[in-house]
Amino acid sequence: MSAATSLATSCLPSVDPGAAAALLTVARSECILGGQKSGKSRRAEQLAAIWLAQSAAHRAVLLATAHAHDAEMRARIERHRRERSARVPGLQTLEAPPDLPAAIAQAGGAQTLRVVDCLTLWLTGLCMPGGDGALAAATAANWQARADDLLGAIQACPGPIVLVSNEIGLGVVPLGRSTRAFVDALGALNQRVAQVCARVTFMAAGLPLTLKAS
Repeated sequence: MSAATSLATSCLPSVDPGAAAALLTVARSECILGGQKSGKSRRAEQLAAIWLAQSAAHRAVLLATAHAHDAEMRARIERHRRERSARVPGLQTLEAPPDLPAAIAQAGGAQTLRVVDCLTLWLTGLCMPGGDGALAAATAANWQARADDLLGAIQACPGPIVLVSNEIGLGVVPLGRSTRAFVDALGALNQRVAQVCARVTFMAAGLPLTLKAS
């Protein structure tokens, strides 16, 4: 290592993941963005664990938007369910229907923290072939109406809510028309959700960057 590199490295602030987790607080609403395996879901689970530890009356529910269309996806979903149960035993997992706004409203009262994981797969089910059949066909051209309902559900949610979504617009422009349309749609959805959430966090390499705090 050169002297210049050594000096630059010594000037970088050290980050203790354990200390960072200890500083976590539960916001009224939080949108967590990031790439694949960036730590989005783990942060959401940490927030759920903090909420559960605060009071015996507190509940935490994860609304899972992934649906199994083949054996590999079924195995992945089951593995994630087992791992979540081991990390946060009190976090209940429910399979969210396509009507996610209704699921948010019906998940509990003010003592229930909701985790939506994730908006990317929810939008996929609305816009892409292989989603929920007639519902996907009916909403592919007008997903914004469903987004309006989602924003209303977030704002009306009686308890805290954490929403996980992918940031997929940082790479090259996709070649396929439908894929480009989906990237645009998800980017627009993320912006709208971020506008109504009290906190917005971007995750990279397991580390959080606060984009908005209010």
